[in-house]
Amino acid sequence: MKNSVEINETIKPFNKSIDIEGDKSLSIRWALLASQAKGKSRSFNLLRSEDVMNTLKCLKKLGIKIKLSNKFCEITGNGLNGFRYKKNINLDAGNSGTLGRLIMGLLVHCREKIKIIGDKSLSKRDFSRISEPLKLFGANFKTNLGKLPVTISGTDRPVPIKYFEKKGSAQCKSSIMLAALNTKGETCIKAKKSRDHTEILFKHLNLPIKILKKKDYDLIKIRGKNNFKPLNYKIPSDISSSAFFIVLAALSSKSKINIRNVNINPSRSGVIKILKKMGVKILIKNLRIYKGEKIANIHVTSKENLKSIHCPTSLNSSAIDEFLLVFLVAAKAKGISTFKKLSELNQKESPRLIWGSKILRKMGIKTILSKDSIKIYGNPSLRLNKKIVIKNYLKDHRVFMTSVIAALTFGGKWKIYDKNSINTSFPSFINKIRMIGAKVN
Repeated sequence: MKNSVEINETIKPFNKSIDIEGDKSLSIRWALLASQAKGKSRSFNLLRSEDVMNTLKCLKKLGIKIKLSNKFCEITGNGLNGFRYKKNINLDAGNSGTLGRLIMGLLVHCREKIKIIGDKSLSKRDFSRISEPLKLFGANFKTNLGKLPVTISGTDRPVPIKYFEKKGSAQCKSSIMLAALNTKGETCIKAKKSRDHTEILFKHLNLPIKILKKKDYDLIKIRGKNNFKPLNYKIPSDISSSAFFIVLAALSSKSKINIRNVNINPSRSGVIKILKKMGVKILIKNLRIYKGEKIANIHVTSKENLKSIHCPTSLNSSAIDEFLLVFLVAAKAKGISTFKKLSELNQKESPRLIWGSKILRKMGIKTILSKDSIKIYGNPSLRLNKKIVIKNYLKDHRVFMTSVIAALTFGGKWKIYDKNSINTSFPSFINKIRMIGAKVN
């Protein structure tokens, strides 16, 4: 089966309602926490992507019983410090930074050596931001110059720590929180603002956590060694996956879309705030709270006259996975858009800030790129009639899907490689856009 797609025409006007698979961040976090609960936890609408399946495989290697059916996933946890495993095992995180980094926090108390490995893309990413704070608990780490593979030798007497997380990395913060679960005493984290799914789950599980929210950071205190009950969870739809269809509707002529039951957690929904500032017509309907998370239906109507933006850096962390899509909207907006302090964008599956600029330039959009910033000179009348080939982008699923949205909205004849990359986060992406009417060969 070929690993590329060809798109030769824009999508026709549409008016559709769709459902998107479960949130990847919540799917992985649910599985990791379920492994530490005492008893059987069930999830519904668990994302069946490679990243989540690799999470389940790693937990099985650690002696956790897992039942996966068409309707649900059931994990039988053995309680805190309940992993049972052979000596010298390897845990393969595949392409998932969330899995690779978060599971390290659950292993600080494991005395036998455990090696974490990943694919070529994940092996280029920084893991020292996780190993350094986790060393303070008493565990030992051997890394490849701060990258994978990482070998962990834990301790049976982890000590609580105080740590200042300065990067705004939810993965770093969450890994420390998971380590604190198995650590007697109070761990204190001063953390720059980032996604708060882990904190919300801790609260829902009635774990002893205190959070003091300041303007620029949160102060999080966790008292460890408290067993907790299983968690049954219907996982809401993923805002990052939904964003592709938000932008598809926004940039398509005379089109509307309704995306149901999406997690619009404020620490994740910066893309909605940014696009609204740019003139995209977005309505939030049927807002409710489910197990601490905000869930709603998102209605989007296409808009011809889009505005450029000087994007507030305060929105960066809450839209970090969606900036490639935001760049497409900026390409069609009137005026010059500026985005600053986006160095974290180059710490993802690929250097996305660089790739985002390259794709826009292939489309004929002028960009000025610096180490952590980009200026995009929008062209509202841009209509492509040339051939564009997208390949060699380190198999980044968001680069692939963003390129598909660009082809369907700006025109031209596109050949886009690395289709299989979508399996890491959104396996049904191609089928979904075909259901809406896109012609993807």
